[in-house]
Formats: sequence, structure tokens, C-alpha cells
Amino acid sequence: MRRDSILRETIEDDPPARELLKALRDLVEYYRRIHGFMAGHLAAAYDILKEARSKSDIRILSFTGNIIASGIRGLVAWLIKEGHFNLVITTCGAVDHDIAKSVGGLYYRGSFALDDDALESLEVHRLGNVLIPQENYGPLVEKVVRRVFEEGGISGRNLPGYKLLWHVGSMLDDERSFLRAAWQRGVPVIVPGFYDGSFGTNVLVYSRLHNTTIDLSEDQKLLENTFFTASGKKIAALILGGGISKHHAIWWSQFAGGLDYAVYVTTAVEYDGSLSGAHPKEAISWRKLKRKAKYVVVYGDVTLVLPILASALV
Repeated sequence: MRRDSILRETIEDDPPARELLKALRDLVEYYRRIHGFMAGHLAAAYDILKEARSKSDIRILSFTGNIIASGIRGLVAWLIKEGHFNLVITTCGAVDHDIAKSVGGLYYRGSFALDDDALESLEVHRLGNVLIPQENYGPLVEKVVRRVFEEGGISGRNLPGYKLLWHVGSMLDDERSFLRAAWQRGVPVIVPGFYDGSFGTNVLVYSRLHNTTIDLSEDQKLLENTFFTASGKKIAALILGGGISKHHAIWWSQFAGGLDYAVYVTTAVEYDGSLSGAHPKEAISWRKLKRKAKYVVVYGDVTLVLPILASALV
């Protein structure tokens, strides 16, 4: 296996055109009619998102890093840029992939069946069926972090994590970047596992070199101010995948009495007791979801489901 034999087709991050999203509404209505089995859930999710967009004051978008490695990144950025969500909770991996792609790192179409020993010899990372040349990932993230600390005017300062990410977004010249979209809209990006990735590790190093403090307690203070003062406000969450970003979204929602609207898109199962597989109805017992909340779980890959759900927000 040669590098040039597998690194041939790049992944494109462009969001779907509005005309395509509008056309997907007809598909939703078809799913509504056939109903079984996830088709009915997808139609219900469409309805919940549509209502939540118009009636919610706090609209959370929670997602995991793996989807940003795919071309769905462009749609995620579009959802933020268009103002459909005003709070983002994600992982350090999502930040890594967004930065790497924004500065020219090409990701390629691959296969789950490729030989990983051979890929390691060729210096190619595999994320599912996405291939990432090593030089298109870690080194690019480090260059951006170094540039932010050297040119961003943050040396010697005390910054919350979300404001550091706004600085990063302001320096990324890529309209498909969700970090840039968040900076443009003033949407906080909260990364509870801040140091769990290339970006966080590099920030740890360069913040010391530049006498800068990243105060993650300020991120939690922002959430505290958002949810502790949310009495009478409606709260919605579109939760793509599970893990720490999902839990952080529902955890903080309990301090405002729980979510009013919740759509989960997942491939995780609930029988093992995992948070990733837990249904919204389980969150009711923790008061993370209101008893009368509107909610649904859609079992499926986010890259398949999200474009269809986004048609509710055009």
C-alpha cells in the first residue's frame, strides 16, 4: 500500500445549499407517513427542533469531535452562523479538527477495512473511514496555538477557555469553521475536557511560555450565570453523540429546572447504563429534563441524520 494510492479523494466541508435543505422537508414528510421505525422518530425530532427554534431562549448544540473530522463540519458551522444555537458544548477533538482543516489540513476518504499497521508506517491517522496525514493534524494545531499566543495579544492575560477559542476563531480565515462562526456570532464554545487533545496540550505548554492563565472556572461561571438565572426561560438542546459534551449540556440544564426540548442523535445503547446511551426520559429522574418536556431519540449516524434535521431550521 502506497500513500498516493489511499490519499486520493478529499473530504469536502461545504454546507448543503438552502435549496437542498428545503427539498429534504419532503423527505421528512415521507418519513412521517411511513413511520417505522426511526423514520417516525426523525419526523418527531424535526417537529421538536422547529418549535424549539422559535420558542427557546437558550439553545444548546452539543457534539463530539469525530463528526468535525467529516464533511458535516460545514453544516455545524452553518447552524451556528445562522443563529440557530447560542451555546455550544463540545470536545477538544472538535477544536483540533476545526483548526487543522481551517489552515489547509486535508482529510481524505478512506475505509474502515484499511490495514492500520500499514497506515502507521505511512504516517497516516485513521478516524473511522476518515484518513488524516499526520502532518495535517498535530503540527498544524501547534502552529495555530503558537500564532495565537505570539500574535493574538493574550500574553500575560487571564482568559476563560471560551474567550481563548474566540481568539482562535478570529484568526481562522475559513467560513466553514465552527470556531470562526462562534466568534462572529458571539456564541460561547465550552469544552469541558479542555486538555483532552492536541489543542489543549499545546495551550498548556504555550500558556506557560507566555505567562498566560487559562481559567476554566470562568467557563463554568458563564454556565452558572446562564442557567441559574434562567427562571421562566425555555431551554432546548440538540445533542449529537454522547460523552462529556452531552453530560455537560444536561447537567447544567438541571439548575434551570431542566430542558424543555431535547433531541438526541446517537448510536449508543442504554442497556449498559452509559450516559452516552441514556434516553432523555432517564434525565427526568435527575431533573435534567422537565416532566412535560418534548423529547425524542433518533438512532443513527449524525452525518446521515443532521442534514435532514437541519431542514427544520431553514
